[in-house]
Amino acid sequence: MTRSTTARAAFGIHSIDHFALDVPNLTEATHFLSAFGFELETQGQQLLLRTPASDHVWAKVQEGACKRLSYLSLNCFADDFAPLCAQIVQAGGREAAPVAQAAAEGFWFEDPDGNLLQLRVGAKTSPGFKPATRNGPPLPRLRGASFRAETPTARPLRLSHVLMFTPDIRAGIAFYEQALGMKLSDGSEGIVAFLHGRHGSDHHLIAFAQGAVKGWHHSAWDVPSVDEVGIGKMQMQRAGYAQGWGVGRHVLGSNYFRYVRDPWGSYWEYSADIDFVSPGSEWPCGDHPPEDSLYLWGPDVPDYFFENTEQENTRT
Repeated sequence: MTRSTTARAAFGIHSIDHFALDVPNLTEATHFLSAFGFELETQGQQLLLRTPASDHVWAKVQEGACKRLSYLSLNCFADDFAPLCAQIVQAGGREAAPVAQAAAEGFWFEDPDGNLLQLRVGAKTSPGFKPATRNGPPLPRLRGASFRAETPTARPLRLSHVLMFTPDIRAGIAFYEQALGMKLSDGSEGIVAFLHGRHGSDHHLIAFAQGAVKGWHHSAWDVPSVDEVGIGKMQMQRAGYAQGWGVGRHVLGSNYFRYVRDPWGSYWEYSADIDFVSPGSEWPCGDHPPEDSLYLWGPDVPDYFFENTEQENTRT
């Protein structure tokens, strides 16, 4: 999995608009997501997830028989929509019907694993430049750290990326490059692959981890600094969610992280200071050894971290 050998697509998406998850219990979801720092709105049978920094709906959570991705919504520029639809079909995307809870706008299709995706014209939610990282306290003060009683709640700023299990990482890379115009950033053969958008994005918008079947692993949420990553870990532990991984720092992507395990075995990541790929630039992607595929420093990876809790529940 060194540099991709697939032909470069002529058109590409620019960002993720939102994702929708089915979960077994909305009451549990409300408790977990409120503790994580989201602003929640109930709309019918769905929870809409916003961040304090934006009115954008970044995710939708709805009750279902089991935890699974309902769909992933992707945004493109208006001039690129029609040619992207043709490009998706040419690359093997299967046209599909939208889910009942979603707006029928745009083009709905399935990727090779059967994940349901929506392509639509929409605003660019991925950053256009490398955001500044806050390395010190927000206000002038004598102490570098706040007292614990004065520490604000860690709250995500925006969605950074999503990672899904796939039984065939190579096929996933090829489809998302050929159909959606994404580019491989980095990977480790048979373990993980990271893809970014061509119009300026974080080191990865969409990533894949090797698994026996498809499944949802995690979503990552940008926070201002590693301080909020650590504060987020503590606030989730106090809320009863101690399982997860981190605080640590990744090699591929370079971001600081804390993954928090939700009640259904997937993860929500606090992420800070991820690498940025500028529009039109060539990222030096490569196939990296396993020891560089996960972390530079941090605690050992828990045995359960790569469990796919959707083994028996994938959509056929």
